[in-house]
Amino acid sequence: MKTTTAATIAADSDFIARLTEIRHDIHRHPETAFEEVRTSDLVAEFLEKRGIEVHRGLARTGVVGVLKGRHPGNRRISLRADMDALHIEEKTGKLHASTIPGKMHACGHDGHTTMLLGAAEKLAADPDFAGTVQFIFQPAEEGLGGARVMIEEGLFEQHPSDAVYGLHNMPGTPLGEFRTRPGAMMSAGDTWELTLRGTGGHGAMPHEGTDPTMALASFLSGISSIVARNVESFDSAVISVGHVAAGDFNSPNIIPAEVRLRGTARTFLPETRDLVERRLAELSQAAAAMHNCEADPNFIRRYPPLVNWPEETGRAVAAAQATVDAAMVDGEAERVGASEDFSFMLEKVPGCFATVGNGTESAFVHTPLYDFDDAVIPYGVAYWLNVVATELPHAE
Repeated sequence: MKTTTAATIAADSDFIARLTEIRHDIHRHPETAFEEVRTSDLVAEFLEKRGIEVHRGLARTGVVGVLKGRHPGNRRISLRADMDALHIEEKTGKLHASTIPGKMHACGHDGHTTMLLGAAEKLAADPDFAGTVQFIFQPAEEGLGGARVMIEEGLFEQHPSDAVYGLHNMPGTPLGEFRTRPGAMMSAGDTWELTLRGTGGHGAMPHEGTDPTMALASFLSGISSIVARNVESFDSAVISVGHVAAGDFNSPNIIPAEVRLRGTARTFLPETRDLVERRLAELSQAAAAMHNCEADPNFIRRYPPLVNWPEETGRAVAAAQATVDAAMVDGEAERVGASEDFSFMLEKVPGCFATVGNGTESAFVHTPLYDFDDAVIPYGVAYWLNVVATELPHAE
């Protein structure tokens, strides 16, 4: 099995310089969920120029490139990169900073796209593998579930896959260090909403009405007990409040008739997810009843837990160890509390999601100061080449 180190890719200075400029170009022109028209065109043109079969139209702006190896083989694997940016005003001051007000690549999807393009170019130039590689460039990872939409519109019917792999940069992790784990790696990301209704009234005469802010106080004080007293100690869950709205700032003497709040819930196990949904509803009803109010809870399941498949995780670890020194690969990494819509793909197809270090000095993702480190590019390209070599070997 022929493998490729990150150092070998980095030594190809002209190749890295071209990829870096592509990354900077994408970064200057960020496009948010389902609006990645320019990025999609760039990806499709890049693949077509290298003789890769291109399919477009899934989830509006999705692109799938298909490349057959020169050796016979029936196995088909998919490599996925996300393309969308975020609604954040960039403050990096970089020469390649966003030119679009209020939008920036604050999660590194510009780098993810670039690394997969680089791997596609190398593989197209020397398709020394047995089987088929499919390059999935996915829109709308940030909150709108582009992976789910691609699947619903026929991704794996049109492009059947025996395995699927994803890669994400990780700030705070040493440059080029790979991390993954079998089983649950990232949490489910769900949104909960609650409306508490009373009659409201005059602030000087609260006894004349019912006060939903008191129900709010009871609800908020009880949230922590869901995790502390209902979730088993070997498991974990997070319930956070992100938004509360009630009354009018200019009318402090009026008890509001309605309180609205929203938050997020993060869980790793399906049964814990069910428990959190049920207990949030029960707590809201109990808090409302205590104060003669009404509760209208709603739990919105967004991204499921990301669960890696054991066999494919082993192959991902082997690919990472071929890319860098084994000491820079953690195949039993800690779970991550964030969510990722690659989880939808792993529900349908065996596969593995991994992270690669963006450097210990990197600003964190989803912040105005974040930037994908161009030095990560050779690590990602080499990793993808090694995944293909591991998954689609041919007889010597």
